[in-house]
Amino acid sequence: MPEFFALSIIVLLFSVIIHEVMHGWVALKFGDHTAERAGRLTLNPIPHIDLFGTILLPALLIFTGSPILFGWAKPVPVNPLNFSNLRRGELMVSAAGILANFSLAIAAALIYHFLNALPQTFPALLGSLLRFTVLINLVLGIFNLFPIPPLDGSKILLSQLPYNLAKSYQRIEPYGFFILLILLMVPFGQSSLLHAILGFFVGVFSSLLGF
Repeated sequence: MPEFFALSIIVLLFSVIIHEVMHGWVALKFGDHTAERAGRLTLNPIPHIDLFGTILLPALLIFTGSPILFGWAKPVPVNPLNFSNLRRGELMVSAAGILANFSLAIAAALIYHFLNALPQTFPALLGSLLRFTVLINLVLGIFNLFPIPPLDGSKILLSQLPYNLAKSYQRIEPYGFFILLILLMVPFGQSSLLHAILGFFVGVFSSLLGF
């Protein structure tokens, strides 16, 4: 229904914005003011909008009937050289967006189950939006855990690798987009390998949250 699609876009928008803001906020806690000076520590969507990732891609996925709605905001600028503790700062800043998405998914699941336990019924639209909030934030969190540049998972892994291994791992950075594209194009069952991997882990986490 039109109301659900409109509100789901808003949920997606703020889910990706909170993901990026948390990167900048944790970077600030480690001494880096880059995101703050760029005006990116705000929930105002305008500074975060990426024309393709925030608007065109979600619209394309909706109109093509994609089983997964996805998108991203403009990356928050971070300068690790300003961190008070470089390796710990890189780890925590990289993980911050993922943890924010998982936290949103857990919060939405708790609210949904709480409302569902009440004797009176609650609006079906609200239930659908809460379920969508759980799903989209699990998708965002799990997808960003993939250890493929430039996703957050690659930065988490990089921050924990010994110097020699980290240097070797960085060599795949220019090819990260193509690796993701290949995973998206390789067929697996009735979908792509990327969809299959993502769908498996989203299903596992959804079950843990009672969906």
